[in-house]
Amino acid sequence: MILHHLMARNLFLINFMILSFVFNSYTAHSWQNISSLDNIGQRCAPSDHPFSVCKSAAAAYGYPCEDHTVTTEDGYILSLKRIPYGISGGGNSTEKRQPVLLFHGLMVDSVSWLLGTPKESLGFILADGGFDVWFANTRGTNSSRNHTSLSPNDPAYWDWTWDELAAYDLPAFLQFVYDHTGGQKVHYIGHSLGTLIILAAFSENKLLHLVRSAVLLCPIAYLSRTKSKLARLATQILLAEAFHFLGYREFNPVGPVTHEILLLICGDPEIDCYDLFSAVAGPDCCLNTSTVCAFWQYATQSTSIKNLIHMSQMIRNDGVRRYDYGNAMENMKHYNQPRPPLYNLSSIPTHVPMFLTHGGQDFLGDVPDTRHLLRTLVRNHDSDNMEVLYVPDYAHADFVIGFNAPQLVYKPMVEFFQRH
Repeated sequence: MILHHLMARNLFLINFMILSFVFNSYTAHSWQNISSLDNIGQRCAPSDHPFSVCKSAAAAYGYPCEDHTVTTEDGYILSLKRIPYGISGGGNSTEKRQPVLLFHGLMVDSVSWLLGTPKESLGFILADGGFDVWFANTRGTNSSRNHTSLSPNDPAYWDWTWDELAAYDLPAFLQFVYDHTGGQKVHYIGHSLGTLIILAAFSENKLLHLVRSAVLLCPIAYLSRTKSKLARLATQILLAEAFHFLGYREFNPVGPVTHEILLLICGDPEIDCYDLFSAVAGPDCCLNTSTVCAFWQYATQSTSIKNLIHMSQMIRNDGVRRYDYGNAMENMKHYNQPRPPLYNLSSIPTHVPMFLTHGGQDFLGDVPDTRHLLRTLVRNHDSDNMEVLYVPDYAHADFVIGFNAPQLVYKPMVEFFQRH
């Protein structure tokens, strides 16, 4: 009965979308002329080359950079970048350094850690601070679109959610870094979705032998009280599910599917599509124009529609669960139980050194949901191994590309690493 209800709603949405595409041409044209996506080219100077970690970002400032590939157990061939040492702060290329793995958030890739100058960008700051810095790029991003048997044109290539990122991508990256740095345990830094997958792994007592400490920037776990009106609206009308039903499998945040989605959503008077940063993730306080331009032009990357469905399920429901296949029979096939299993975050070992930092203006990692997470983690955690930093003015992107993040966030983070 529930399945029939959902299918009926999906069919209604599909018909609604088709009608909208046909009859709302005036609305589409007027919004297109003022949207931040369509006007990005007018506001930002074009670049002569694609922005990539090694060939552009690192090389432009004289940093050494290495390209590596990692193959997951389920066949995805992923790109892993490395800046083995910095160009200031002392030290040399032969000394042994503590490895740090940076894991990006949803719909971006590792270039997001290097969009500013060496004084602003976390990747450069860590390299100059004496660390061996590694940058993960998850499946589906521009540099990680290879597979041992599938092409991105195959629907099966996109048959994954963050469950698979936690089960396959993250272990493959950590194991590679561990093996290539002489068996050193790795400091981990995740932003947004990159925090969710390490929490999921820790909750199952996995990867603890590879991780020295974990930094969670804008930790994402519980999402039922998110303040993002755009995310809430998309979730309420089953938008991701509808596009999946139509046959879409890849979601490109600056592609034609996104354009059609925004045409639908931006008709809602409560959704401010003039500033998509704020509409999605909250009003960032501390971004400069050049960094935002670089972000929109080069950092945005594809994810799977199925992953967006999984995120929508988290907004609709309490708790952190595996992907819900929509009915008891399908869930039984995958999990041997009628409902998807919970990731029990309260079971994360209390001795794991963790540094969590969140912002008062973040709509995705909003304060009520983050406090719920903190109560789950901090209640029994060893006090010497848990630190929490709250930045009242920060929203979601400030933690990665904010011009004052080096002083407010990165400095205490590095001090945390030095203590652990």
